[in-house]
Amino acid sequence: MKLLPQVAGLCYVFMSLGVRPVWPVLLLILNDQDLLPPMMNTILPLPEPLDCLRASELCNQNSQCSSRYRIMRQCLSGGDKERSTMLASKECQGALEVLQDSPLYDCRCKRGMKKELQCLQNYWSIHMGKPCNPCLDAAKACNLNDTCKRLRSAYNSICSKATPPHKCTANAANQTFMHFLSCLSQALRQFFERVSWEFSYPLLFCSCQDQACAERRRRTIVPSCSHQERHKPNCLELRHTCRSDALCRSRLADFHMNCQMTSHTVTSCPHDNYNGCLMSYVGLIGSDVTPNYSDNSPTNITISLWCTCRGAGHQEECDAFHRDFTHNTCLSKSCIAPQNQIQPWPFACLACPLSTENLRDSSVLLRTQRLIWRFKFLPFTGVFL
Repeated sequence: MKLLPQVAGLCYVFMSLGVRPVWPVLLLILNDQDLLPPMMNTILPLPEPLDCLRASELCNQNSQCSSRYRIMRQCLSGGDKERSTMLASKECQGALEVLQDSPLYDCRCKRGMKKELQCLQNYWSIHMGKPCNPCLDAAKACNLNDTCKRLRSAYNSICSKATPPHKCTANAANQTFMHFLSCLSQALRQFFERVSWEFSYPLLFCSCQDQACAERRRRTIVPSCSHQERHKPNCLELRHTCRSDALCRSRLADFHMNCQMTSHTVTSCPHDNYNGCLMSYVGLIGSDVTPNYSDNSPTNITISLWCTCRGAGHQEECDAFHRDFTHNTCLSKSCIAPQNQIQPWPFACLACPLSTENLRDSSVLLRTQRLIWRFKFLPFTGVFL
């Protein structure tokens, strides 16, 4: 049976919607063997996606869609290297996210149709921008959950304003930059404390194959607001500030306990516990020692704090503290673990499993596509209807 790619895709989407994956797997198996009850076709109609010519017309009638569509075309111009750089930009990522909800994102073309070439050009004008971006899929899954969407929008909106909301400041007349950071940190902590990890972890630890995806992953916590201050503080001063706060001190101690490298285990983590290290890492986000990805490398993961040891009075001590993040094998392997399915994460099927390369049987492709449409599944990657 040629079901593995479809099962993996359904696993992720149903998990993101809070449904155990046993039903999508069972339905897919029954459907593949033509054992699905006829009643299902009556209860769950099969809407056909628009062709990309009509979808383009509808997009042009909407000012927001048409403007983002023009931006996306510019993002995809040039050679492979230039295209990769452009797609990693904030403007291109924003355009693609808006187009996710447009008719163009789910459109298809028919073989031999009139203006087939133009239809295919419209299709690839968007889909070339998403060669495989699990981080984008994770963002879309978050938007399907009310709590995740609301709390994610909360900390994103703070950064888009010149000053934080009134309720976030202790003194409305003293809306300083530090109050701004404090407000955002509070919103970040609320997001990771109140949102189920099935939604928050895929945003932080999604696997990436290109810089555009890795840049989206790096920007999950809005580092320009939450991670990067105007000037890099001294790392020891940052640690001192953290230790002066009971919550931050406890979170940092928890991180050192669960992410401390050891030569006595295979994974370099205490008790080979990736989960414990990841939970400790997430616990630091929104604190004075908020860590983040240091760059947009898709595979060579390096975590760091926003601080420096230049001119530190205790250079060796400072370097050692900084290396606890930048040269921590346990931490870097823990961040990769969900991607490589080393641990049985419920979102371990978060990847780009559906592709025409894996679905050579057109009949399976069509039946799977119809089942996907029934459950409002994420866009199918086939080009043709």
